[in-house]
Amino acid sequence: MKTVFRRSSSYAIPGYSRNAVLQLIVASGIGFVTYHLIRIIMLVADASPMVFHNNFTANLGLPPTGLLGYKVWTVLTYGWSHAGFWELFSNMIWLYCFGSVVQMLIGYKQIIPLFIYALTVGGVFYLLSQLIPGIPGTTTYVFGAQAAVTAMAVAALTVAPNYRMYFTPTFSIPLTVVAIVFFALMVLNSNLEVSKIALLVGGAATGFGYIRLTQNGYRPGGWMYDIFERLDTMVVPDEHKVRAGQNKKRSQVLNRMPEPKTSNTQKRIDDILEKIHQHGMNSLTKEERDILNKAGNEGH
Repeated sequence: MKTVFRRSSSYAIPGYSRNAVLQLIVASGIGFVTYHLIRIIMLVADASPMVFHNNFTANLGLPPTGLLGYKVWTVLTYGWSHAGFWELFSNMIWLYCFGSVVQMLIGYKQIIPLFIYALTVGGVFYLLSQLIPGIPGTTTYVFGAQAAVTAMAVAALTVAPNYRMYFTPTFSIPLTVVAIVFFALMVLNSNLEVSKIALLVGGAATGFGYIRLTQNGYRPGGWMYDIFERLDTMVVPDEHKVRAGQNKKRSQVLNRMPEPKTSNTQKRIDDILEKIHQHGMNSLTKEERDILNKAGNEGH
């Protein structure tokens, strides 16, 4: 029996730290603003448009036909900016639409790795397609996250082909229908250029393959988060180790402290020791220091 997936009306949007889709949208927005802000600043500074083109566009976008093999790192950089605002806006809407489904069903830690893999594979497909003889190539640099968004759409269909998107409690649209509309728009926007179609095919293949790997028990994106966690551990001190060290210091002070006489009650000293534990020795007043010193002298 087939299972129909739907988003519950009580589904809560996860917070930013656990919402990889939102993180990608923010990162794409920052990339777009940064790219075009630099272009505007250089124009205001009366720099030639070719200066910006040679230093930024040619180093970030996928190259047109004839420059194959030139600056191969662009397979990693082209997807983090967009040529125009509406291209960015539409891609982010589709990313949220499909990415949220994938995130909800298989976890937020699969989203960013899938996005990066799809950009890379799509870029490689784009470059390899230019090697096909007799095929007209592109004449402009290519930007945009189309390959990654296509991967999200295919991933959502692969993990939940019967999913329905509910816009109201009674009105829903099958995810398949939404995906068909998306694919049609992507093909039309490519102007049927072979290299751009290849880019989309690379993204689609990545989305399908990624989900199949996760369904078979593999973690294709696990190494990325493993690295992030190790770096986080190196930068942020281990809370348990810090607390253990504080407890050890407190124990040492207690061991050196003799039983107080009636002039310094146990409760008063305990309060001072707790203050040391919470805020350190520097937080003690002169009176509190005198009490500790007096208690120590009385023990000798």
